[in-house]
Amino acid sequence: MKTNLLLPIWLIYCCLACCLVQAQDQKQGQTKKYSYPQKSLKALRVQQTPKIDGILDESIWQEAEIATQFIKNRPNPGPIEKHPTEVRILYDDAAIYIGAVMHDVSQDSIYRELGRRDDLGNTDFFGVFLDTYLDELNGFGFFITPAGVQLDARYSSNGEDWSWNAVWESSARLNKTSWVAEFKIPYSAIRFSSKAEQVWGLNFMRNRQSTREGFFWNYVDPAIDGFANQWGKLEGLQNIEAPLRLSLTPYISAFMERYPVEQEGTGNITHKQDYNLSGGLDLKYGINDAFTLDMTLVPDFSQVQSDNRVLNLSPFEQQFSENRPFFLEGTELFNKGGFFYSRRIGGRPVNASLIDNELYQDYKVIENPIETKMINGTKISGRTESGLGIGIFNAVVGEQYATLEDAEGNKVELKTQPLTNYNIAVFDQSLKNNSYITLVNTNVMRQGSAYDANLTGMLFRIANKGNKYAVDGKAALSQKFDAGDVEHGYMYSIGAGKVSGNFQINASHVLRSDKYDPNDMGILFTNNSSAQELNLAYNFYEPFWKLLNLYTNAGAVYERRYLPDDFQNFVIYGNVNGTFKNFMSAGLSVNLEPVVTNDFFEPRVDGRVYAYPVNHTLNGWVSTDYRKKLALDVGVNYRAFKENNRQNFSYEISPRYRVNNQLSFAYSFESGNRQDDMGYVSRVKYEDEQGNLLRDPDVVFGLRKVNSVNNTLSGSYIFNNRMSLRLRAWHNWSKVIYSDFFMLQHNGSLEPYKYEPEESPDLNYNSFNLDMVYSWWFAPGSEISIVWKNAFEENVHVVEPRYVDNFSHTLRAPQSSTFSIKVLYYLDYLTLKRKLAKP
Repeated sequence: MKTNLLLPIWLIYCCLACCLVQAQDQKQGQTKKYSYPQKSLKALRVQQTPKIDGILDESIWQEAEIATQFIKNRPNPGPIEKHPTEVRILYDDAAIYIGAVMHDVSQDSIYRELGRRDDLGNTDFFGVFLDTYLDELNGFGFFITPAGVQLDARYSSNGEDWSWNAVWESSARLNKTSWVAEFKIPYSAIRFSSKAEQVWGLNFMRNRQSTREGFFWNYVDPAIDGFANQWGKLEGLQNIEAPLRLSLTPYISAFMERYPVEQEGTGNITHKQDYNLSGGLDLKYGINDAFTLDMTLVPDFSQVQSDNRVLNLSPFEQQFSENRPFFLEGTELFNKGGFFYSRRIGGRPVNASLIDNELYQDYKVIENPIETKMINGTKISGRTESGLGIGIFNAVVGEQYATLEDAEGNKVELKTQPLTNYNIAVFDQSLKNNSYITLVNTNVMRQGSAYDANLTGMLFRIANKGNKYAVDGKAALSQKFDAGDVEHGYMYSIGAGKVSGNFQINASHVLRSDKYDPNDMGILFTNNSSAQELNLAYNFYEPFWKLLNLYTNAGAVYERRYLPDDFQNFVIYGNVNGTFKNFMSAGLSVNLEPVVTNDFFEPRVDGRVYAYPVNHTLNGWVSTDYRKKLALDVGVNYRAFKENNRQNFSYEISPRYRVNNQLSFAYSFESGNRQDDMGYVSRVKYEDEQGNLLRDPDVVFGLRKVNSVNNTLSGSYIFNNRMSLRLRAWHNWSKVIYSDFFMLQHNGSLEPYKYEPEESPDLNYNSFNLDMVYSWWFAPGSEISIVWKNAFEENVHVVEPRYVDNFSHTLRAPQSSTFSIKVLYYLDYLTLKRKLAKP
């Protein structure tokens, strides 16, 4: 596809969008517009606790007010449910109780696939949402499926956080033409004010999977920005008090590791084994009715899911997902503004590159840990009656050393990580109309001569009364303290637009100075830039033609260098995606870079630039109906450049098969091919005998062919709603073959270059992970888990051209494996007190 076709493609997209807008406008003239008043429900105080068994047979349930007449949110928003849902709420001095009956046609129409906790599969579910401070921004969500699987989440201006877990009781039961859900949510699981009379935000949700319909008790209009601001109210709560919230979760862990070791002087590989028995403790303490202290002592992260490591040819670090529970649960406050990247804590030692110093070039590396060890972590978080959220997070990471050995066998230890303290403090004030203002401070202090870092940021969002228009912004100052010298950097962004309705528009500006660096506790790939963006969207929330919904947007980004003030990039983009009436979803996107980009990062040398060629990208995807036993996701990406025959093509095929409600498999195959790719290879230095640079180094680029293949296979067998077995295998193979080399000129162009390195720059990379996890939640908050992990990673300069040979080599090669057993037991002070008080 030639570049001169880009403009016609863009025009066709815009014309199509205009036609769809006109068609929707015509249809809206014939379509009923839905508008519902805010609902309220009164809770009933009881003296006798109902039994949580999924049978609402206590007479007190019939005395409570009924919440019914749920309103459809998807696929066509607005109509009242045909199969009624009835919900009642009771409360006493210890907990709030929810009883719900979901009427249906028959048991066959009630989908009930088993899953792990917080895992929504192909199933119906019922949920309750509580905004205990009525700030219309923050809330709790509790859910259950007909199979009895629990789910819970926190809601904030950051969105939905499924990593949050609470200890609560629930039960579900199937009847002939309905299913019943019953909850007991103890006050210790949530936070609320100390007012004598409480009014909470409230909503209920029902998912009817057989028809892919979602219903809310209080209407949630998808055209309105925000979620908690569209809930109803729970009234009648009087004289309830937050209990003493104190719980301990001690753990004991047995760990065995088997890893390969090269025998000195022989090249042969043997395996060594390491055993470890350890223990630790997690503590939760309610400081008062609003604030909670969470602490972990000697945490054990040996059982977290393995990282998907790939060959990284970019100038930027690879970002990994957070899988450690302590850094996932209840961190919605700390993640505001995007200043906190929790993988920094326990990540790569800050001075890991010490082993590359020329002083140690003749030394053999005996040990060089790639991760640091966390000693303890503490979180204090909560929200006051006035809507002020306060969060303080602190973690301490211990010292780390690399061990080197010279030719005579003398060993030397290098401190690659000093004792380090990480701290973040957040003050988040909720305002009316789904608005807020937030102050964030992050601080990293290292023992000894290593540098310290600090960042202070502020963000806000102000919306009008109807939440139709909003202004948002962010600003931050970063500081680095090193041997009496302070380096300052800053950033700010401002945006404004129409955020609700079918048509939405937003304009924004962001600036990051050349010294702005939040990466000691956050993550940022590029600084030293100034960008302006305009985005327009038109969304169709109601069915039309063969579609259930359609979302479209188009925009442009213009970016310049901060210092010096040079042009950097200009991008035009467009996206369209939607769901058909047969519940197949599809999307198409286009990305145009119509002028040469000044890439200041690929050269890896300050002040140098690479003239990145004009290019365009087309991306498409299709996803079939997940209700069916066999579902399929397919994605295709094509990128063409106005340079030689340079082009990228990748595709992904991901089938998933559900054998029954307990056993399921998912497989993903990804293939990427970059033809005539151009990228950084190395720098050639010119030095005198004393090591002084004679002139600037040459920056070498290479013309290369890059191929990669990813295979992921996962499966799970769910024994019941408390016990599961999961298996996940991942293999990545990438190869890089260079054909020609070039010298980067100071104007960004490339000239042929005779490059004769000591070692071939070609690369052959293999990464393999196998994780098998058995989990049994044998009591509320208590778990036994058994984990076996296998891992292999290799990056060599001899290319093995065939995937089959690489995969076989990976399986035959010496691998590291770990086996661990971990037992956590949840101890709640109030429960223990009641048990001890019984005669």
